[in-house]
Amino acid sequence: MSVNKEALALLAKINKAHPGAVCFASEMKVAKRFTSGSLSLDIALGGGWPGNQWVEVIGRESHGKTFIVYKTLAANQKKDPNFTCLWVAAEHYDTDQAEALGVDNERVIVVPTQAMEFAYQTMLDFATSRSVDMIVLDSYPALIPDEEAEKDMDEATMALGARLTGKFFRKSGAATKRSMTDPDDRPMLGIVINQYRDAIGKFSPHGTPTTTPGGNAKNYAFYTRVEVRRDEWIQEARPGKGKVNVGQVIKVKTIKNKSAAPQQVATIDAYFRSAPYLNFARGDFDTTKEIMIMGILFDVIKRKGAYYEIENGEFDDKGKPVLRWHSKENTLAAIREDLDLQEFLYEKVLAASQHADERSISEDDLTAAENEGHKKVSRRPKQDEADGLHTLAA
Repeated sequence: MSVNKEALALLAKINKAHPGAVCFASEMKVAKRFTSGSLSLDIALGGGWPGNQWVEVIGRESHGKTFIVYKTLAANQKKDPNFTCLWVAAEHYDTDQAEALGVDNERVIVVPTQAMEFAYQTMLDFATSRSVDMIVLDSYPALIPDEEAEKDMDEATMALGARLTGKFFRKSGAATKRSMTDPDDRPMLGIVINQYRDAIGKFSPHGTPTTTPGGNAKNYAFYTRVEVRRDEWIQEARPGKGKVNVGQVIKVKTIKNKSAAPQQVATIDAYFRSAPYLNFARGDFDTTKEIMIMGILFDVIKRKGAYYEIENGEFDDKGKPVLRWHSKENTLAAIREDLDLQEFLYEKVLAASQHADERSISEDDLTAAENEGHKKVSRRPKQDEADGLHTLAA
């Protein structure tokens, strides 16, 4: 059924008075997505972080929340030489750590403040101005409302932060709004880092009940909420020094996602220290391992007995794909050595994931992909080092 003339006339009248206020859903552009720098996390999010929306990154202390956000910033700066960020540092902005993780500090505007009203107004002003591509608040619990700051320690202040946060999100709709039809209207990504707190007096069948500061209004306002937690340490054996923690396996779960399936899980090997015997630098993600696991999960890398195949349209004289290796370890090693193959697989896996509605990404799915054909996908050791100088752990 077509739209009647009266509706079309009213649409034209409204747009004449308020240009671009109304359009057909078929004319609306899909908001840009921003990569996280991790293939598995991009897939779990539905293609990356949603554009023109606010997302919340939650977790316990030292589990990798800020690490994930730094890597998101670095990955988008790498893709776009003009990509800039406003970082509201309610806690601290570590220039050394950011640089080690790949961030170009020349394209980061830092606002070191704990004043909640000033922080929120600055975020709204930059979002409205379209002058930056990404806005980060690190982190919410460190902000102090002006009224609370002016009172003595023995004077109670209840729910000030929650009320101001609710007001911020009501006002942020206009600030983050972009043209529904103009593809050149500069999109943005907003990230708020938050921390878990124990919910005193509440019950949970799964251990200590938790909550997040900021009130309930923000839970509705955030377009996407992800939980970050450390799954295990990554260790490297050093000659004469024993095993050293060089990184951690980070699991990220989408606990809310309005643009894709929620409760999806991503696993990331993140290195916070240089690991010379595992051949990783400080700040690295093991992106090749992610490509391998996601490739298996979405049938881009297919197992045929003891062999693993990747179809790229080229075949040998026996009719088998030229990209074919014996064993998972040999396949992983071949992918590590070929940057063009990594890029090819990254794009192919990401595309396959967008058309796999029947496939969930739970922890069980990831474990099955890791264990298929082998106990675990090994991290990369330097082959020319003496035996016993590295630890193989997935």
